[in-house]
Amino acid sequence: MARNMQPIAKRCKALGISPAVMGYAKKETNRNPGGQMRKKKSEYGIQLNEKQKVKFIYGILEKQFHSYYEKAAAAPGKTGDNLLILVERRLDNVIYRMGFAMTRRQARQLVSHAHFTVNGKKVNIPSYLVKAGDVIEVAEGSRSSEAFKRLTGQDAPIFLLPAWMEREKNTLKGTVLRLPAREDIDIPVEEHLIVELYSK
Repeated sequence: MARNMQPIAKRCKALGISPAVMGYAKKETNRNPGGQMRKKKSEYGIQLNEKQKVKFIYGILEKQFHSYYEKAAAAPGKTGDNLLILVERRLDNVIYRMGFAMTRRQARQLVSHAHFTVNGKKVNIPSYLVKAGDVIEVAEGSRSSEAFKRLTGQDAPIFLLPAWMEREKNTLKGTVLRLPAREDIDIPVEEHLIVELYSK
């Protein structure tokens, strides 16, 4: 499986996003501190940067991202909004948003190893798109693992969940209440630039 193994802090700096967006609170890079920024980017460069941001944040490669764009363009409504809603619905992202994983990379790995069920069935495809009403749970056989034990009990971390999902405190189960809307997605991106890039 192709994966993006670039250093997180370095890539975040290049794209102009905070590592916190990726789930990394303490990552920084000291490389070239306050270095000379290059001259003003071209229109194409700005559009490409926005696309790279979304691909990097969600861990998607070009071929799959382009197929999301085509789906988004074919659906009713704004293409840019549809695109972000599609990538936000990925199972690895939902696992991360529900607080079952510290980062999307970790969530992707946990899903690939079949640690989760959707509506009672094991799903090991990180790009699986959730639907309204889907119930996501840690698989029975995985609950004793240290990664999940820390999510229950008195010292369980508290997560701020997006409005379109819920997770009962101290349980390893969450529900997709509805599909996300654009205003539910807090990543710093101007999606209309991605649409302009692809529609050239």
